[in-house]
Amino acid sequence: MKIKTTEKYEAVIIELKGNVMGGEDTKDFNELLHKLIDKGKTRIVIDLGSVKFMNSSGLGMLIGGLTTVKKADGIFKLANVTEKIESLLIITKLITIFETYDSVDKAVEAF
Repeated sequence: MKIKTTEKYEAVIIELKGNVMGGEDTKDFNELLHKLIDKGKTRIVIDLGSVKFMNSSGLGMLIGGLTTVKKADGIFKLANVTEKIESLLIITKLITIFETYDSVDKAVEAF
């Protein structure tokens, strides 16, 4: 998994690419979130448009990210959720926990 960050209208967009499988990637993802929070950046959008595959550990990574950001009184949104990932969120009932948007722009506008 590759992680790329950009900023847009006081929000940080974290683009995930490849396979989201947890493991070492979870550590890198959490460290990135903590660094952003330490800088006062608590409006986070996760761009999932380039994610090819996500397993339960990858979902766990997103849940951990949501928890971390909410504890810092931040907002954590998912954008560009593919059909595969959306069905995974529906099956696991996590669709009710995450705010999901069709695009990064729509997620940013919703802040």
